[in-house]
Amino acid sequence: MARSLSQDLRDRVVSAIDGGLSCRAAAGRFGVSVSSAIRWRQLAREHGQAVAKPRGGDRHSARIEAQGAFIRELVTEQADMTLVEIQARLIERGTSVGIGTLHRFFARHGITRKKRMARPVCKGDFEVF
Repeated sequence: MARSLSQDLRDRVVSAIDGGLSCRAAAGRFGVSVSSAIRWRQLAREHGQAVAKPRGGDRHSARIEAQGAFIRELVTEQADMTLVEIQARLIERGTSVGIGTLHRFFARHGITRKKRMARPVCKGDFEVF
């Protein structure tokens, strides 16, 4: 993925356009695309400066987070429910998500689904309950 161009370059292109150059000429002088020069000039007019939008971050988990209360309710009702069963219940509600998405949801919220053994685990001579 390409990185954002520097704020200094954006300011110099906008200053050149304000100084009388056309967007096409300013883009050619500074080695940027004409569409970028036009967009930067428009941003500078609207907001005072052509600042780049924030990059990165999570853009996809909003759909599963909207179903968070329902997922927690399912796990509370039936603790041994598998991810495939939870996925099927979400599909019934009209939300199609993958198994990996469900796994990341549980990891993000610290919900463990580890099945415990019915008997105590022995460590050396001591039993741990």
